[in-house]
Amino acid sequence: MTRGVGGSTASEALAHLARQFQDRAPVAPIGLAEYRQRVAAAQALLRQQGLSALYAHAGTNMRYFSGTVWHPSERLVGLIIPAEGEPQYIAPAFEEGTLREYMVLPGALHVWEEHESPYALCRRVLAELGLGASASRLAISEDTPLFVVDGLQREGLAWVNAKPVTAPLRMRKSSAELALMQRAHDMTLAVQQAAASILHEGISTREVEAFIAEGHRAVGARGSYFCIVLFGPATAFPHGVKEAQRLRLGDMVLIDTGCLVEGYMSDITRSYVFGTPSARQREIWNLEQAAQAAAFAAAQIGTPCCEVDRAARRVIAAAGLGPRYELPGLPHRTGHGCGLDIHEWPYLVDNDSTPLAAGMCFSNEPMICVPGEFGVRHEDHVYMTEAGPRWFSQPAHSIDNPFGLD
Repeated sequence: MTRGVGGSTASEALAHLARQFQDRAPVAPIGLAEYRQRVAAAQALLRQQGLSALYAHAGTNMRYFSGTVWHPSERLVGLIIPAEGEPQYIAPAFEEGTLREYMVLPGALHVWEEHESPYALCRRVLAELGLGASASRLAISEDTPLFVVDGLQREGLAWVNAKPVTAPLRMRKSSAELALMQRAHDMTLAVQQAAASILHEGISTREVEAFIAEGHRAVGARGSYFCIVLFGPATAFPHGVKEAQRLRLGDMVLIDTGCLVEGYMSDITRSYVFGTPSARQREIWNLEQAAQAAAFAAAQIGTPCCEVDRAARRVIAAAGLGPRYELPGLPHRTGHGCGLDIHEWPYLVDNDSTPLAAGMCFSNEPMICVPGEFGVRHEDHVYMTEAGPRWFSQPAHSIDNPFGLD
């Protein structure tokens, strides 16, 4: 039996998880000073690009610049950051009290009643700031829904995509952000190990998903941010299949999960065999390990993101798989940026020439899919330092001992 796989009950594993993290001090959330720095940095980019203001829609962009947690809905809630001056919030009048409770970064709050147009209110706020539609351009965060963009445009506001403002800032994480992401990855790696320990023949993927959610709660998260559990041939589907599976001896197991710490995510995938690995499983598992290592080695300061993807693909192609996206082989990009969103810039893919820089974070997951047999994905996240790449979670050790147990 693969070392660390099976042999424990769910209650034993949960108790062990709780003990591991019970004495750890919480990681400090992002402070007000950092939110002010982010706003100032955005304003500098707005001025450089000849833009009058940034509209950050409710969700991760508004949270990034203000610390204000608000889930987007059909009602407009957002933050206007003028190129000069103080941030301005827009929200429904009946939500004013709640929004004020969630606000971290101070700013004027402008409200609209249910029968009024929030888009007209945005136009009036911009006009009061001296940013009339005829003489300004509004940068709109790229996560803004079409109905909001359409409403602003109908008010005569000229707009552009705010990605050249938001992406350069969000791509490069501060030390405070890295600390939150490190804690999240520490928690999920422990949960991954615990999940492996409870496996037994006949257990369902649904049961394992439920355990992982409980495991994340045991280490201090609110549960799983997401969870994919796959057994056997289903592991060849990168994001899973419709039906649950039950575990059989000799199955490949693939578990991809993460949690949130102060909004910052973890994302770790582990693949291993329940039982004794076959020669074929061992071959593909080791090849995946070599591809992940090649991507890590290629990730150096100044290297374009696309070169990291190419480094992983060369290893896989040299073994006779692929090439490019053909199967058996690697059907998707090697990695994605991460932070407040599970997928954000930069992307380790052939058309992303962004040079790697200190503070950038991304997944390293050059999955190998063998249709009809199994898939193997080793996914660990990396952050860039001036001295090169560093792991948030140490990669899987070996197919016989994936968690490197003594």
